[in-house]
Amino acid sequence: MAVAKPLTKAQILDHLSKKTGTTKKLAGQFMEEFITLAYKEAKKSFVIPGLGKLVVSSRKKRKGRNPQTGAEIVIPARKVLKFRIAKQAKDTVLGPAKK
Repeated sequence: MAVAKPLTKAQILDHLSKKTGTTKKLAGQFMEEFITLAYKEAKKSFVIPGLGKLVVSSRKKRKGRNPQTGAEIVIPARKVLKFRIAKQAKDTVLGPAKK
């Protein structure tokens, strides 16, 4: 059973240009600007309606183990970037959740 490969950037741009009736170059410019805006606004949270939300989250300091030596270490607190998938996207891809 072969695993399907994800779309490449070129394939995505080709699809967008055909669907919108624009050039690949214009579709690429739109995509680059959209990504730049998402990076800029992520600190406040960036919502893509119907897909999800890009948010910055804080992780607390915690204890962990060095996998090679088994020694206990402290993992420092830090900020991480997360993408929370919208319910609409989950339901569309996976089907409605069963109760």
